[in-house]
Amino acid sequence: MAAEIKHLVPRYAENIEDGVLAASRLKNDGIPTDTSYEQGNVEKEIEKMFLAARAKYFGEMEKSSKDDSGSEEIFIDRPTNSSAPPSLKRKRHIEFLTAGLRELGISYQCLDASRTWICYWILHSLDLLDALPLSSELETNIANFLNRCQHPNGGFGGGPGQEPHLASTYAAVNALCILGTKHSFDVIDRPKLLSFFFRMKQPDGSFTLHENGETDVRGIYLVASAAVLSNIISSCSKLFYLSPEWVASCQTYEGGFAGRPGLEAHGGYTFCGLAALCLLGKLHLCDTKLLLRWIANRQMKFEGGFQGRTEKLVDGCYSFWQGGAIALLQSALQQQGELGFPADTWVFHSGALQEYVLTCCQHMRGGLRDKPKKSRDFYHTCYCLSGLSIAQHNGSKLALHILGGEDNEVRPTHPTFNICGNSVYRALQYFKSLSIPDDP
Repeated sequence: MAAEIKHLVPRYAENIEDGVLAASRLKNDGIPTDTSYEQGNVEKEIEKMFLAARAKYFGEMEKSSKDDSGSEEIFIDRPTNSSAPPSLKRKRHIEFLTAGLRELGISYQCLDASRTWICYWILHSLDLLDALPLSSELETNIANFLNRCQHPNGGFGGGPGQEPHLASTYAAVNALCILGTKHSFDVIDRPKLLSFFFRMKQPDGSFTLHENGETDVRGIYLVASAAVLSNIISSCSKLFYLSPEWVASCQTYEGGFAGRPGLEAHGGYTFCGLAALCLLGKLHLCDTKLLLRWIANRQMKFEGGFQGRTEKLVDGCYSFWQGGAIALLQSALQQQGELGFPADTWVFHSGALQEYVLTCCQHMRGGLRDKPKKSRDFYHTCYCLSGLSIAQHNGSKLALHILGGEDNEVRPTHPTFNICGNSVYRALQYFKSLSIPDDP
């Protein structure tokens, strides 16, 4: 059964002076701080964009109503219009992304240790935009490049010849799974990958991100995601002994997860901690209701996007880190019968999130960004589009919630791995046909 498409109307189609947007601006209670000053500046920039979008919205609706009936009447409850604002600049984003697969400018020198990430960010963004597959030659070149990033002792570095790192390994595995060919799957040396993971394992259940490196909650998620996708752990494996308990110890009094026990809750760490517990089947170890409350309150009332921490600024990348966490948590709570929300809605305001991404995060020359006046980059393009996907699609498959025209729809991403569902399925099916390597 095809999902019902529910068309959402932008909040700025309401009366901005008297509506909910005006009432949701920051109130500093007469005690200004550096943070409240920066927040005010961000709100001013976003207000300009909302006002411009509002004018365009009603201009398009007036044009549409004239074309349809010759009437001057403007309909706020508009008919379905494939060109209705705001619109996803799909073609420009695809051009920006595909250019990055072939050549990068000099400004990317500082990301030499993130080249596996760049491959993943670009490939996943193109997949969300329904711009895959690439040519077989280009796919083979990407897989071969990622193979050059693989360390002889297991795992992937950020670039050829670099030391293996859990984060670059996660990115490489995801990128190879998106390519989804036998050649790309066979790049992964699964026995050595498992050996690398065991070398990073610590007695308390945590993982160092690289040899003699730091430990934080990201490590357990990065290992769990790559291990599940590549099918390298058996039910009796000791790889994750004490890991769920260590993750649970990172939950703070606020409800979110910190990078390590005793630190401040953060959106990126919260996603990693929650996704790790879901992958390991240990979600019951954390306070799920307190967690849901914390994440839901990170959505900014005026901007519509998410912040990463309490009293911080909005950032487009948290569209996925916070939105994806809500998707995971809400799905789990619904399965347990502990959430009294309809199955076809999210706990957060999905329309406001789409509004922020489409109105404020798109760069005029393609690519997406953190917030207005910031530069575009592949990282924010990936996670803004991933958040847009989460906002449009929910796990029930009953309805799509689309702001703007139907052309704005992007493909559904899997909230646990953040690659599209068909890529997850292909990888699981392929690697399940292979034997599971023994623990070293």
